[in-house]
Amino acid sequence: MNLFRSILTVATFFLPLLVSAQGFFTGFKSSQNTNNDKHWAVIELSSVYMRQAPDYESALETQELMGTIVEVLETQGYWKKIVSPQPYTAWLTELGIVQMNTNEIEIYKAAPKLIVTALYSHIYTEPSLKSQTITDLVCGDVLRYAPLEAKEKAPKNWVKLMTPSGKTGWTPAADVADYDKWSSKTKLTANNVIASAKQFMGVPYLWGGMSSKGLDCSGLVRLSFLMNGYALPRNASQMIDCGEDVAVRYTENPENLKAEMELRIKNLKPGDLVFFGTRGGMLKKDKITHVGLYIGDGKIIHSSHLVRVNSLVPGSLDYYENAPKFIRAKRIIGHTK
Repeated sequence: MNLFRSILTVATFFLPLLVSAQGFFTGFKSSQNTNNDKHWAVIELSSVYMRQAPDYESALETQELMGTIVEVLETQGYWKKIVSPQPYTAWLTELGIVQMNTNEIEIYKAAPKLIVTALYSHIYTEPSLKSQTITDLVCGDVLRYAPLEAKEKAPKNWVKLMTPSGKTGWTPAADVADYDKWSSKTKLTANNVIASAKQFMGVPYLWGGMSSKGLDCSGLVRLSFLMNGYALPRNASQMIDCGEDVAVRYTENPENLKAEMELRIKNLKPGDLVFFGTRGGMLKKDKITHVGLYIGDGKIIHSSHLVRVNSLVPGSLDYYENAPKFIRAKRIIGHTK
């Protein structure tokens, strides 16, 4: 069963982003033509910070999760310029990835894997919470099973796994799931996506964040869909081109803001993407600056200062101060097959 059905229409460089029963892979075409150069790489850390330029003071553009395959385009010192399947091109440091050639990548893709389902976890040197940690893990990370040593047995409630670089250790079994079994059970429904989003309640806002360590508005939406088998593009300005338009009705020069907002949300269903910004008009495109997920009863869950639930209807205790900037809505769930 192929999950992670991509709706990326923003770049023909990428083939559909798929995760199959054979493992986690990106499926995009290389811009290089050699089979031996190590221009492929796998994200090694729980989440890497991808920056606009090869400098720690450069703006954070996005994050990528452990186990994701990327392509290395350029090197400057210990900085690597990569292109990821979000799609995104940005810089990270060399310790954040493990470079591989084409043959190594094929072996990596075919290996059985696990996915981290807990918001946070760790790999330990021994199957004990008191042992030394090897690395942290976050929701959505993908790792290979680690082979057991001779006469070694996995203790109950622990699983032995391996980072992309080959480091092995132990993680509580409750924090991970066999990827094939997880993918076969994953269903893209409004309830499931909303439940995933609510797991991140209280996580602080982070510009460029796309992990449980920190999330921006589109990062929250993308990760919530990703954990339910669907890959949206990275940014709100790209998401607006996905799915089916939901009619958002307006009153010209409204005198009653509450009545106006009730009119705008009338056609929304739970799971719809709601976009905020400035309306463009006949000759200009709408300017999209924020995205959230509609959860019903006039409320959204979104990352604004932190992941929180707000109402779009004036007079509510949890009223969102920027609700009048709600201008567009798109339906992904129910539109896709």
